[in-house]
Amino acid sequence: MIINGNSVFFLQWASLSVFLIFGLFIETVLVQIALMAVLYQAKIDKKSLFRIPMNSTMFILVSISSGNIYFALGGELKVDLFSSVQAFSLGIVYVLSYLIINTFIIFFIDRVVYGRRTSFFTKDLFWEMLTTAISYPVGIALYVIYLDIGPLALILIGVPFISLSLILKLYHSSQTVNDYLKKITEIGHQLSQNLYVSETIEFFSKKLYELFKVDFIFIHQVNDRSELEMIARVEGQEELPVFENTLMSSEGICGRVLETKKALVFHSKQEWMEVNKGYMPEDIQSVLCMPLIKNSKVIGVLLLGKKQKKAFANMKLMVLDLLCAQFAIALENAKYFEKTKENSEKCGLTKLYNYRYFEKYLTARFTELQNKEIKNLALIMLDIDHFKSINDIYGHQAGNEILTGFADRIQQLIGDHGLFARYGGEEFVILLTNTSIAEAYDLAEFIRKMIASKPFLIKQNMNDENQQTKVSITASLGLASAPDDADEPMALIRHADRALYVGAKRAGRNRVASYIK
Repeated sequence: MIINGNSVFFLQWASLSVFLIFGLFIETVLVQIALMAVLYQAKIDKKSLFRIPMNSTMFILVSISSGNIYFALGGELKVDLFSSVQAFSLGIVYVLSYLIINTFIIFFIDRVVYGRRTSFFTKDLFWEMLTTAISYPVGIALYVIYLDIGPLALILIGVPFISLSLILKLYHSSQTVNDYLKKITEIGHQLSQNLYVSETIEFFSKKLYELFKVDFIFIHQVNDRSELEMIARVEGQEELPVFENTLMSSEGICGRVLETKKALVFHSKQEWMEVNKGYMPEDIQSVLCMPLIKNSKVIGVLLLGKKQKKAFANMKLMVLDLLCAQFAIALENAKYFEKTKENSEKCGLTKLYNYRYFEKYLTARFTELQNKEIKNLALIMLDIDHFKSINDIYGHQAGNEILTGFADRIQQLIGDHGLFARYGGEEFVILLTNTSIAEAYDLAEFIRKMIASKPFLIKQNMNDENQQTKVSITASLGLASAPDDADEPMALIRHADRALYVGAKRAGRNRVASYIK
């Protein structure tokens, strides 16, 4: 069993009695049988099969060495341990030899086979000494009673001892569940503090690995077409690019979970190979797929994998189910926050940032300018010429098409080189960092020519709904820079606006003008 994360092997109580009654050979065979049972419960995968002969050899050496030490010092079988101090002492010597030799061999294997720089005195040694101290009196009692009443002693001593072991195991299981629940509660609080989807997914993936030591994590979300699309992929703690293909309901492992709203568990590769569709790491054995449910609706699917067979026990399923419920709520809250934030910062028509966001962005860049983190700022203000006439002639819907086409065309040009925002109505702004006024002027002139030379195709025409119409427009642009033209955000806006209306609009439109002091 495992207590506090340490393997506890309650065998000494029977080993000592069997050795003193039946001899070294029978004791060695008994230990090997018990060892095979323990290794079977450990669910060893193919890559760790070497542990079977290694552990078997280790315990054979321990049994033979401790037994021969006992005999070499004059020990005998079926001796009355309480007949003399020597007899009792030799029993203690046998137990201590068993413990010390076992510990030395484990220390040697750690250093040589696994290459671990472990200390000789570890928690495992402490627990081994503790279990030995508990087992030795029980083993002595079993031995003494067996000599008097025979095999009935196995029932009188063995049943209470095994019962105690089961009670300890149940206690450990309940403690483990309580520990998991405490961690989940803490994780739930931390998840709720993450406002963005990417942060929420990253935190959840990290905690999944810490709790379950999984080898891969795939997270899918249900899109608007009720298909599953991957939003996170982690293999061996490394975040990797997601796959763009989607899964339909009932398609593959994740599709089945989406359809049934129930978890699926596969204990070996043979079980999931025929069901799976799409990529799965080659060396994965155990697979667990769980729905992410909020308000009785599946919003996503979680797929986990481990290289071990039968790695996902019932207890882990219960704990993971609770954790997934916390994650589903946090993920939806993060999506809602991002959508609300986007709606408050972006223009619903053009999908550009709005005036509110532009002001905050401009203020932040001015702070960087004052801290000498950037050299200068250049602001370009754009206004579509005679836009009211377009609305009057073609209708407001056509005007909206002009605005969206205008925004798309310039956004493609600017990209990540600056911030392009809708200032209001038919006015737009471009803010550039570390760009001189001359460079900004060249860009503005290029934009002016691009707008004037390529007409916009509108579908909504109030004169004929089915006819597409080409509409040519022009734009006027004004420029100002900081720190040359302004020392604070609003001054930069005023000066660029003045250049637009005084230098470009009044001069005939379809022009670029710079601010002149």
